[in-house]
Amino acid sequence: MKKTVFATTILLSALSMAACSPTAKNEAGEAANAISADINATASEAAADTSNALDAAGSSINNGAAALGAATENAIDKADAEADRTGAALANGAEAVDNSM
Repeated sequence: MKKTVFATTILLSALSMAACSPTAKNEAGEAANAISADINATASEAAADTSNALDAAGSSINNGAAALGAATENAIDKADAEADRTGAALANGAEAVDNSM
């Protein structure tokens, strides 16, 4: 924001000097071109920084989702194994009851 205000002020100053002489007009034009190039470069850099930040955020989200998926699979496997052990224990208990009768 400050750069834009500063650039506008310089541009207006350069244009007011342009009315003075041909040399002043050339200098004002060069100043305007330099300011314009600086604004474009700053905007391009900001766009690239934003894009990089979004890419990094996307990667973090993907990594987190993959870790969550792996943890969920692990929990399901453990629960399945525990259910198998519980089922076996119940079957053994039922068999023991049948054998005792």
